[in-house]
Amino acid sequence: MSSQTRPGGLLAQLAGLVFVTAGLLLVIGGVWSLLVGGPLYYLLTGLGLTLTGLLVWLRNPAALVLYALIGFIALIWSFYISGCDFWGLMPRLNIFFILGILLLLPPVTRALAPNRIATGLLGVVVALTGGLLGSSFFASPHTQEGELSTALINPVPEDPEHVPADEWKAYGRTHAGDRWSPLKQINSGNVGQLKLAWVMHTHDFPQPNDSAEPTNEATPLAFDNTLYFCSLHQKLFAVDGATGKTKWVFDPHLHDNPTYQHLTCRGVSMHETPANAVDSSGQPVSQTDCAKRLVLPVNDGRIIEVDAATGKKCTAFGQDGEVDMRVPFQPYTTPGQYEPTSPPVITDKYVIVNSAITDNGSVRQASGATRAYDIYTGKMVWVFDAANPDPNEMPSPEHPHFHPNSPNSWAISAYDKKLNLVYIPMGIGTPDEWGGYRTKDAERFVPGILALNADTGKLAWFFQTVHHDLWDMDVPAQPSLVDVTRQDGTLVPAIYIPTKTGDIFVLDRRNGQPIVPITEQNAPQTPAPGDWVSPTQPHSGLSLRPKERLSEKDIWGATIFDQMVCNIYFHSLRYDGIYTPPSIQGTLVFPGNLGMFEWGGMGVDPQREVAFVNPISLPFVSQLVPRGPGNPLWPDPQAGAHKSTGETGLQPAYGIPFAIRLHPFLNPLLEKIGIPLPCRTPPWGSVAGLDLRTNKVVWEHPNGTMRDSLHKSSLPLPLPPFHIGVPSLGGPLVTAGNLAVLTSTQDDEIRAYNLTNGKEIWQARLPAGGQATPMTYAINGRQYIVTYAGGHGSFGSRMGDTLLAYALPDNTASATEGAKTVQGGTSASTTEGKTEASSGSTP
Repeated sequence: MSSQTRPGGLLAQLAGLVFVTAGLLLVIGGVWSLLVGGPLYYLLTGLGLTLTGLLVWLRNPAALVLYALIGFIALIWSFYISGCDFWGLMPRLNIFFILGILLLLPPVTRALAPNRIATGLLGVVVALTGGLLGSSFFASPHTQEGELSTALINPVPEDPEHVPADEWKAYGRTHAGDRWSPLKQINSGNVGQLKLAWVMHTHDFPQPNDSAEPTNEATPLAFDNTLYFCSLHQKLFAVDGATGKTKWVFDPHLHDNPTYQHLTCRGVSMHETPANAVDSSGQPVSQTDCAKRLVLPVNDGRIIEVDAATGKKCTAFGQDGEVDMRVPFQPYTTPGQYEPTSPPVITDKYVIVNSAITDNGSVRQASGATRAYDIYTGKMVWVFDAANPDPNEMPSPEHPHFHPNSPNSWAISAYDKKLNLVYIPMGIGTPDEWGGYRTKDAERFVPGILALNADTGKLAWFFQTVHHDLWDMDVPAQPSLVDVTRQDGTLVPAIYIPTKTGDIFVLDRRNGQPIVPITEQNAPQTPAPGDWVSPTQPHSGLSLRPKERLSEKDIWGATIFDQMVCNIYFHSLRYDGIYTPPSIQGTLVFPGNLGMFEWGGMGVDPQREVAFVNPISLPFVSQLVPRGPGNPLWPDPQAGAHKSTGETGLQPAYGIPFAIRLHPFLNPLLEKIGIPLPCRTPPWGSVAGLDLRTNKVVWEHPNGTMRDSLHKSSLPLPLPPFHIGVPSLGGPLVTAGNLAVLTSTQDDEIRAYNLTNGKEIWQARLPAGGQATPMTYAINGRQYIVTYAGGHGSFGSRMGDTLLAYALPDNTASATEGAKTVQGGTSASTTEGKTEASSGSTP
């Protein structure tokens, strides 16, 4: 029978067309790849697929032998690059497996009329490809198994703040920032029985006039059987901890504006008036008015004190209960460029406040000075203005303003009451990615940890984590204060400083001296025009950063086609490893601007001296854009302020020679249709267990799925819940029950882990993104775990307004039948003294 009359001719021609199309795509991309310094593989493979397609079109049986050879080379190359890593093998082999199956379809093979050897050879290659993909799916090359010690090395950790076991009185429960609770009714043995105890809704959602980055990151406080937390627009809620019913609501009436870079409230702080209290001028303080007060940071530049009992302002503080932190500043150029977003440190006498400054706005921005205010009167008592030659200089008639554009601290600080030192995580002054105009004074205290005397603001010590930072490597998280046992049994007061680079610097918190070795290592050179770089950078002996720099094996995609696009993108960027300077060409920044550690910090068990962390592994791209049309050195004063783009996209960086374009290292092809697929092979996020006595990573597991990643894309389809390992934004909770709890992944999940080995032992779906740090407390002997699922605009998770409490079932019918849903409760609530009715419902 001639080739023109064999059966299956039409299907063979269609198969040939598929091969030719695939081949030509790889040929075009392969040529592009070669031009930017990429591998020859794509071009050769494309030529082979094109020739295979032509042979199939001509119904030549040699097509099977040729494709078997191409498939075998792809198999060897993929295994060489990725080993048994399924997520690395998948884009390199899935198309070859599918095309091999296509050629082996009976109608196609009949049309080609090959001999048995050719068919068998192709069948073996396809079987080997499928076998490698299938077997690698069950491998765990990115998992490190191990077990943390369960011994109580420090069974009675010191707590100078004397927080009762069943309460949570600061962002990290105490100002030590360990996010640890001694409660253990809920533990690794029974956490699987957790049920919803109650659900509460704030009804506070993003509005049209909001920032580009509305973020719900609040962790509640718990005392007097009540939870206190802030919602998106900084409304302050008091919620009954046993029922979820709202007791009162305080609305600060945020002066919102779309020019704000952030809309964030990570939490509030509390202070209890002690007996015989006096203010900073020596005047006695009332024991009845605002006996327990809450300090609320508001993104428009105010801090407000509210009576925890009534929800009304503490009017003796500042002006009618408020302090306007924008005073004494020079006039603003853009509303919202000074935004307190994190709960302040509270001492016996003072409120110590930091604030976020708009990143990459201009060289003429508000000062990031840290200030302390009298907790009772609101009088400013000291200042630390990092760029001022005299950082403690108070405003005066001769110098009425703080130093403009002074470095700031936007994350949560820690406080050691015994040493009376406050530890401030510092970030650089803006602009972030080009530092040619920075003075020596502006870089003395950034980025790093400032240790200040809490009564005077005087410098105790400073440790710098990055020299001449050009990568926005602010110290992003509250440091953790841990007493660590030496081999001789003595306790050392340590401070653990998680950083965006993945390093955790471990210092003696009394003097800032290293406990874990720190080495200065050579860094890439050749800065952008007008700038300079440090020849070395500090590296800690305790780090979660990958040991090897990114390479061909780390470049990813869903198929070989978009993987090739990412490969071209990778080779078109400048990348010489960590600390590669930003460039006009575009620089790959890894660890990225989001950091390996973010504001959630570490969860530390001080009894066992172990820690739980959730690092991120997502590269970013930083590009300097020279000034030109549409990219002015200074904005047109007649044009007015523009809506913020958040911390990604084109940043104006007015006053320096470049604007700055920032974004995650995502597949540019898929991003155009709303699919945010990273160009780096997963995992992009993990959980890990640290032994703080040996400062070793004992176990590490990829964490989280992509099941909710496409909810905002043009293809809003659910994805399989494979534990691929996704980024997380928020911190962990750790308890004495051998338990860690995390809600911050890109999928809408709350998870519990066995702290000893890191195994996930419970999970539940959340109604929205959980980019907040969970907490725990107890009422009448019943322990609750609470998290706020409100979503995160810039992180791309689903927005919401839900506070959820989980507990073990009790003996009542309501606990076993289900969870009550409280829509603000049924009790009276107040908004600045006004009573509102709230309704409740049952799911």
